[in-house]
Amino acid sequence: MQFEINHSISSIPEADWESLNTNDFPFIRHAFLSALESSRAVSEKTGWQAHHLIVKDKDKVIAVVPSYLKLHSYGEYVFDFQWAEAYQRTGIEYYPKLISAIPFSPVTGPRLLLHSDYNESEILDFISNELRTVLSESNYSSWHSLFLTKQQSDLFASKLLSQRRAVHFKWINKPYTSFEDFLDTCSSRHRKNMRKERRRVTEQGIQLRQIEGLDVTEKEWQHFYQFYQATYLKRSGHGGYLSADFFILLKQTMANQLMLVTATKDQEMIGAALYLKDDTSLYGRYWGSYSEDEFLHFEACYYQGIEYCIKHGLKYFDPGVQGEHKLQRGFEPYFTYSNHWIVHPEFRLAINQFLKDEPPYIEEYFSYTQTRLPYKKA
Repeated sequence: MQFEINHSISSIPEADWESLNTNDFPFIRHAFLSALESSRAVSEKTGWQAHHLIVKDKDKVIAVVPSYLKLHSYGEYVFDFQWAEAYQRTGIEYYPKLISAIPFSPVTGPRLLLHSDYNESEILDFISNELRTVLSESNYSSWHSLFLTKQQSDLFASKLLSQRRAVHFKWINKPYTSFEDFLDTCSSRHRKNMRKERRRVTEQGIQLRQIEGLDVTEKEWQHFYQFYQATYLKRSGHGGYLSADFFILLKQTMANQLMLVTATKDQEMIGAALYLKDDTSLYGRYWGSYSEDEFLHFEACYYQGIEYCIKHGLKYFDPGVQGEHKLQRGFEPYFTYSNHWIVHPEFRLAINQFLKDEPPYIEEYFSYTQTRLPYKKA
């Protein structure tokens, strides 16, 4: 078998990549990752350099791991800034590091795609051994794999890639027959609050519409990006990680996995939320608005997503990371997983000890978030 590091997904035939992708999880599709590279959202300039891990057997691609050389820790959502600061205090470089992740997309899913004729554990052994040599020879500080499925994370942990957990939130379809059916499972106080928030949006003269990706017009697409850019600029001082070209490429190559919620007032679009989806789940990813109308964000980014899942029979709705305000609107806590290999032996011992000490606090936080859920007590 041969191990390669590929510096551009465009040099990997899409058919080869997709032959290993046995589900329709949108964020690991060749088209999604290609859009990131083609639009220059990931590049040497942005601190995300493609370093995709490829395994071949007799020149046939049998495994891929989307990966990037990182010169910082932004856009990852598994926070290691304290580790980087500890390195800096001792005069050792933490960057560059290698991560296997989806840029700017903290969404749980597969990170190793493998041909069905090969054993996952054996291939991961091969990748791990080859990659540790590369890390040492190239003076990379570490390898991190972020937001894996629990099954893959446990497998990575068995190869001595230390496991870390965090708590995020998603909505689970029980399944419900309508939004009111969902509300009926909530306590009176929370049910009243959610109805009030939705009613207030309507009272402000705002109409919401769900549009499948194939049906989004050019004008609606342009408005969405303007909203996205303006909202990022207002909150973060920059126009967002992603360019208009990225979203245009998504529309051209993955329209069937997109859904746009538009908000209209006085016959003008004032905001929009772009979702991705697959056969089981909805993913709330990108939002923007010129408007400061009360509860509009909750309606466009949460309640519309819940309604869509109920209508289309999707099991899960992942609205994005962070935000305990999601709990009182029906999103439940769940664990996310990452795995880490640190090259420097002393730092590896210290970080592994930190990862052993951290779980009780994660468990305590998980238990706390369960007390914040809006559902009726059994």
